Amino acid sequence: MQNIFIIYTGGTIGMVKDAESGTFVPFDFELIARNLPDLDRLDYKLTVHSFTPIIDSSNMNPTIWVEMAEIIRNNHDHYDGFVILHGSDTMSFSASILSFMLEGLQKPVILSGSQLPIGEIRTDARENMMTALEIASAKENGKSIVQEVCILFDNKLFRGNRSFKYNSAKFEAFRSPNYPVLAEAGIHINYNHEALLDNTDKAFIMHTELDNRVGVLKLFPGISPAFVQSILDSNVRSIVMETFGSGNTMTDKWFLDMLEDTVKKGKNIVDISQCKVGSVELGRYETSQGLKALGVLNGYDMTFEAAVTKLMYLQGQLVDQEAVAYWVEKNIRGELTIND
Repeated sequence: MQNIFIIYTGGTIGMVKDAESGTFVPFDFELIARNLPDLDRLDYKLTVHSFTPIIDSSNMNPTIWVEMAEIIRNNHDHYDGFVILHGSDTMSFSASILSFMLEGLQKPVILSGSQLPIGEIRTDARENMMTALEIASAKENGKSIVQEVCILFDNKLFRGNRSFKYNSAKFEAFRSPNYPVLAEAGIHINYNHEALLDNTDKAFIMHTELDNRVGVLKLFPGISPAFVQSILDSNVRSIVMETFGSGNTMTDKWFLDMLEDTVKKGKNIVDISQCKVGSVELGRYETSQGLKALGVLNGYDMTFEAAVTKLMYLQGQLVDQEAVAYWVEKNIRGELTIND
């Protein structure tokens, strides 16, 4: 019998429609259990930890991430796998930060949820949850097949720090265009073994120190100097700069001077693309040629969610800004691809 630990944070999967307002409101895990009678047929021993109060994923924050990570650490040795039921809106942020916090993870941590509440007739919740449980329990030669933090949605398993929510209206809510799908569930669950992390024999270490002093500068044509300066001058240690194409920016002198001045003041600026597919290639075009010389860091093909949470993680571990700058450009949990 497999021992699976379920962490129920909330989300659409456990919501019911309020009779008066007509809006969906959160309900406790008992609603999910009542709508999944097949749980009793599984050869699993399920332990459930429900957050109190239930959390709408729009209210997710570092304090809750630390609490989730501590629950996993405290139960790591006693369970075969973990399933986190989570709202889809910020699921990729939570999956990304947990991947950084849970170093050397040797058991599956599967985040899942649904686009429709579990009590709805056409809900996707049942299939998502049952598949997540099966993957969380899957082993080969006594080892967990999945040894990382993942997202399971619409029969596809994604690396957590490579995924993002792209659709709020379809069951196919998540994508991972810069990294292969880790598994796909049909009649059988087919695992992409070459794409999966193997943490066998690594030490499991949990990191709980996070520093959320991270800013975001998203570029657009016509952006004003005053707006750019307000972001660069904000009380942060690092800034994620969302640029055009393969990492390109405007070449106006005022803009480049601002970036240079910010880097000289000791702040890190990480260049990621607004494009969902592809990677930053500093110097490929004239419009990005000078950025590296200014000290702008290459975010390669990291998702926005991974870039933000990786900086929170690194800043929590490292006081030295140069050390943060060094590690942000390194692949530490499978979150980026370096093609240099």
